[in-house]
Amino acid sequence: MSGLPSERLVELYTQMVRIREFEERVKRTFAEHPGVIRGHTHLADGAEASIVGSIAAIGDGDQLMATYRCHGYPIALGSDTAAMMAEIYGRSTGTCKGYGGSMHLADPDRGFLGTSGIVGQNIPQGTGAAYAAQLRGRGEVVLTFFGDGASKQGAFHESLNIAAVWKLPVIFIMENNSFSATVRTEQEDANAAAGEPLSMKAKAYSIPGVTIDGSDVLAVHEAVSAAVARARAGDGPTLIESRVYRLSAHGNSIAPPGVPLHYPEHEAISKYGAVEEYEAAKRGDPIPRLRAHLVETGALTAERATEIIEAAQAEMQRAVEFGLESPYPEPHEALAYVHA
Repeated sequence: MSGLPSERLVELYTQMVRIREFEERVKRTFAEHPGVIRGHTHLADGAEASIVGSIAAIGDGDQLMATYRCHGYPIALGSDTAAMMAEIYGRSTGTCKGYGGSMHLADPDRGFLGTSGIVGQNIPQGTGAAYAAQLRGRGEVVLTFFGDGASKQGAFHESLNIAAVWKLPVIFIMENNSFSATVRTEQEDANAAAGEPLSMKAKAYSIPGVTIDGSDVLAVHEAVSAAVARARAGDGPTLIESRVYRLSAHGNSIAPPGVPLHYPEHEAISKYGAVEEYEAAKRGDPIPRLRAHLVETGALTAERATEIIEAAQAEMQRAVEFGLESPYPEPHEALAYVHA
């Protein structure tokens, strides 16, 4: 790896570790504190390099939107992990006062405009934010993240079309994590999402489309930086397919109070029996991959790398404790943010 100072790579590694440890604590909550998390959560372990490498390419004033697999983005933007955990627990001290939960995180003060549990919904919203940025005329850009399945939605095509026509400063980042729920991406493509690689869909709108290794933080940073520069220059959008491998199951089921819930095995094993495939994906895990590079090049000692992990674990333990100790919203506040 090259192209970024070693100190900056260490910062990105630290962010990746913090994201992984946060999500590990979310996962463990289902077993250790049954009933605390209501509804669904979706983890992004395996995509940390894609998240962090992309966000490292933007700056103050820029914004982003994401889909429901969304915990990593606000962490990389600097959101308070304790407030995020409280939000996932539905507590009033959360980033959205407990009203959003895991799939609807938002932190506008950090440039994180929000997320949605509806596949593809954030794509036109991110495009609208880019139109607002264009009208402001300050050179700001918007990143909008979504999964490969969203490329089948009409909102995806409509958004790419209008962004191309109006040369909006938006970068569409499709994180292709190899599975759509329990269906392999290649099976899905054969039936309903023709095109390989999926970035070729950009050709229909005469905009650049590139496919990158989403587990390589530097490759991600380079591709997104180029797209950001193009957008700031007024040349319009780019579609980036960031290929990652989701290392957890698609998501949890709703957990009733008092019933322990463990994430099922990954679909590669539970549905397809592809143990070797999954083990290969684990060996390609972007976090130990970057750690090995940093230690090998002398940018990071093994001891310091361990300290980073331990610090992240301690931070997330504090976040769990804060969330568990925080109060729920008062019943009389139920309609406080409902607008007709």
